[in-house]
Amino acid sequence: MEKNPETRLRELTDELAEIGFALPGTINVAMNRCGKPGCACHAEPPKLHGPYVTWTRKVSGKTVTRRFSAEQLERYRPWFENRRRLRELTAELEALSLEAAERAEGWEPAEPRSEDGRHRG
Repeated sequence: MEKNPETRLRELTDELAEIGFALPGTINVAMNRCGKPGCACHAEPPKLHGPYVTWTRKVSGKTVTRRFSAEQLERYRPWFENRRRLRELTAELEALSLEAAERAEGWEPAEPRSEDGRHRG
């Protein structure tokens, strides 16, 4: 059974109000081999260097990357999770709003389009 749109709207706004700090971007954790042939990172099994943690995001159209320590990663990981949840909730709120507007105005729901812009059939 589908929820009443107003009920779901209240749930979404309650969840949005609880989000807290939200950091944009991507976290990458890498383990690397160096260029020294005798290093343990080239052994079998290899003992790779790292982990190296980087945070990458766009600022004014340019890519900005910062290194994180393991402690920083643990400290800010919830903020990245908050950002992911914020995007999910925003997408759901937009879809719910579109449905409400279509219903209120008597509009036919728009046909979904494929990525190349053609109507899906």
